Amino acid sequence: MNKKELRKDMHEKLADFNPEKRKEIEKQLHEYLFNSKLWKNAQVVGVTISGETEWDTRAIIERGWQDNKIVCVPKTKPQTKEMVFYAIDDFSQTEKGFFNLVEPLPEKAETVNKESIDLLIVPGLLYNKYGYRIGFGGGYYDRFLEDFHHSTVSLLHSSQLMEDIPLKPHDIPVQYLITEKGLFESRNG
Repeated sequence: MNKKELRKDMHEKLADFNPEKRKEIEKQLHEYLFNSKLWKNAQVVGVTISGETEWDTRAIIERGWQDNKIVCVPKTKPQTKEMVFYAIDDFSQTEKGFFNLVEPLPEKAETVNKESIDLLIVPGLLYNKYGYRIGFGGGYYDRFLEDFHHSTVSLLHSSQLMEDIPLKPHDIPVQYLITEKGLFESRNG
């Protein structure tokens, strides 16, 4: 299967999780994240606001606020395929934007430099044990990660792990993977 077919297949599988099972998995993912040194040592956390079939990140954002962390979310620039992160302290600083993503309103939030982000929670659909991922298309995170030098982690269900996924030379792996079974350093981490 090519990346497009793999994405479609995984979107369907994620959409098929029943709500109770989804909540249970999210609780486990969040618990492993919040108990990790990655979370405890981070002052500034970068995270997207989850869409329908993604694992919930709103609870992560709210926990970041409770823990007095600076939480920043990306705004995409479709013309350059770049992302700019903005610190938010309330969901009223966001709106639905490009691709129906919930993104920050630049006029209501402050820009956060890439170098300031201690922990970046990277979204994706499929992963291998080396931390390589198939994202949602567009390559925004691979571009952002090219010169990102801090910790990266992804939250996923073990069914999103594959032995082999198609890779391209510009793909950049995440350092840590959190599944319902625990936190793992990727083989590239």
